[in-house]
Amino acid sequence: MNSSLIEAMRQIVSADNLLINEPMSRHTTFRTGGPACLFLRPENQDQLKKVMDFVRRLGTDYFVLGNGSNLLVSDEGYDGVIISLSKFNKVELKGSNQIYVEAGAMNSGIASFARDNALTGFEFAAGIPGTIGGAMIMNAGAYGGEMAQVVTEVTVLSPEGEIMVLDNSTMEFGYRTSAIKNKGFIVLSVLLTLKRGKEEEITAQMKELAEKRRDKQPLEYPSAGSTFKRPEGYFAGKLIEDAGLRGFSVGDAQVSEKHCGFVVNKGSATSTDIYNLIKEVQKVVYEKANVRLEPEVIILGKFS
Repeated sequence: MNSSLIEAMRQIVSADNLLINEPMSRHTTFRTGGPACLFLRPENQDQLKKVMDFVRRLGTDYFVLGNGSNLLVSDEGYDGVIISLSKFNKVELKGSNQIYVEAGAMNSGIASFARDNALTGFEFAAGIPGTIGGAMIMNAGAYGGEMAQVVTEVTVLSPEGEIMVLDNSTMEFGYRTSAIKNKGFIVLSVLLTLKRGKEEEITAQMKELAEKRRDKQPLEYPSAGSTFKRPEGYFAGKLIEDAGLRGFSVGDAQVSEKHCGFVVNKGSATSTDIYNLIKEVQKVVYEKANVRLEPEVIILGKFS
């Protein structure tokens, strides 16, 4: 890593928030991944803007990190700058039925905040393992709900360094996609509009969805949620099961026996194990069903 880059970053973020050769296994829900050359935690929009201006000017590789719940990082690590938004975690009520949230706030925490303020409409997201920023990129959804239904405005940092406000209609929400993903924006904050509800009914709904998740998903093991996108007209988990791959393993990486759409880390899987399993699943499903599965997880770093 360029020493002048490190020195420049020391002028922007505090020593506590600048880590060198930080293991990414600490920052991904797969619990795998080698060291990031430089790991930064900007504390506010100004710091983030300065960091982004600098890395883009230098042409340095970078990745903006939320909760790492949709990320597979190479065992060799990442030869660039990881920019964590973990300090962007403010959640506050606006008026009677809106919630302002910063990009690094966890979906589960936002759902609890909405419940505590008797606001309904965000229950579907209580079990989505990640941040609201990541949820914007993917238009995350579950159980009939998705982010497009509750988002009023998203404040973003553009690749040119401009802070912009996008309304729902300019977010280009689609299945697991958005303008954020398509245009390289970085989410700074989100304004959600919900409906007044009854706290006990919201609590009951969240409890019911949590039980469904526990029954159907392998929450007892590290994973990145659904590993593959849903191909049009099919379900990834069904295709994988029909291909005879339930429980298929590479090292300690396994196609979950509980839900074939999940790849899990049974204990000591490496990123390479997970990557090789994903490739094998893609190959076998294509051979058996003539359907190409695309990973939903982001793959970062070098894999042979």
